[in-house]
Amino acid sequence: MNQTTTRLAVAVALACGAAAVQAQTKAEVIHWWTSGGESAALKELANAYKAAGGVWVDSAIAGGEASRAAAVNRIVGGTPSTAAQFNTSKQFHDIIDAGLLNNVDAVAVKDGWDKMLPAPILNAIKVKGHYYAVPVNIHMPAWFWYSKSAFAKAGIAAEPKSPDEFFAALDKLKAAGVVPLAQGGQPWQEKLLFDGWLAHAGGSELYLKFYRDRDAATVQGPAFKAVLTSFKRLKGYVDPGSPGRNWNDATSLVINGKAGIQLMGDWAKGEFQNAKQTAGKEFGCFPGFGPKSPYIIAGDVFVFPKTTDAAQIKAQHLLASTFTAPATQVAFNNKKGSIPIRTDVDAKGMDACAQTGLQVMKDSSRHLPNSEMLVAPDVAGALQDIITKFWNTNQSVDDAAKAMAAAIKS
Repeated sequence: MNQTTTRLAVAVALACGAAAVQAQTKAEVIHWWTSGGESAALKELANAYKAAGGVWVDSAIAGGEASRAAAVNRIVGGTPSTAAQFNTSKQFHDIIDAGLLNNVDAVAVKDGWDKMLPAPILNAIKVKGHYYAVPVNIHMPAWFWYSKSAFAKAGIAAEPKSPDEFFAALDKLKAAGVVPLAQGGQPWQEKLLFDGWLAHAGGSELYLKFYRDRDAATVQGPAFKAVLTSFKRLKGYVDPGSPGRNWNDATSLVINGKAGIQLMGDWAKGEFQNAKQTAGKEFGCFPGFGPKSPYIIAGDVFVFPKTTDAAQIKAQHLLASTFTAPATQVAFNNKKGSIPIRTDVDAKGMDACAQTGLQVMKDSSRHLPNSEMLVAPDVAGALQDIITKFWNTNQSVDDAAKAMAAAIKS
């Protein structure tokens, strides 16, 4: 064999080897992270996967509902992606029951997920003894975000420590000519606001009686009706431009000092960061009323559609191990606005809001599962419809309570 032939043979062998490696680790990932901040965070996951030897194929579909529907259609149709995004919830449990997801038990056991993950997340991803999803973050959907300049203009010297103090702050903001409460007028945002208010104003026990125990008698009781009454009172502090508004547009009102407060998940922090604002300087954040306030745990996971292809299974396992690695967790969550799923990471470089969240996560007595971890998607959808009707009409508290009691028992 001459020298030229030898070089050609080596080149062919290397090319074949590279192609084989790519086939083994090529991963198509369906997700809905399409905004600026979300895309920047997603790149951290993709880059980490590439650095681990994987080949990332991005399939972005705007909107969580549309993205999940597309992923399920692909799975049912026999052309699944390698992984697909869902929320940390019961959203994907029907797919598990249908036998259409692979588990990642090997990675979970090797990396000690049982010891690493908070109970609410573990309960969402571990079904019948198997791990069917990899969590990538912990979002708390009920943070209070406020404009420092708006607070100063209204003469608000301290963060509210109770619902009464909160309403007093809203009154001061209104008197100062600032939109008191920045709210996006979309059903999911109205449901998010209700869930947060139920936890903050009603407390953990009432929240769990409703969502976990589905206790219709509690819903008809005075404590729950008091929460409904104060929730509807919040509507009086929202500006007329709220209907149809996107969440990030509501956040922009706070960023620009046109609104005082927004109750929204910690993904809102990415908008402040994109606007070059710093926690504690231009804006403030607090997770609830007082040092023992409930902390709702939510987040995002990736599930792994059923396949017997060894190369795809290898890629699924590589995704799971890469996404949960400490360095990936810090890099991704720094840009996403959420906090890592694990407490053994170096969080020195994370901002004040994230540091607060990480500190709260060490106190399990404050943890609350998000509502979608506790009720099936159809029940969650029915409640969302009821809350939206109550928020946007003159429906009475009694009628709303009756409708909710019926929905949780359906």
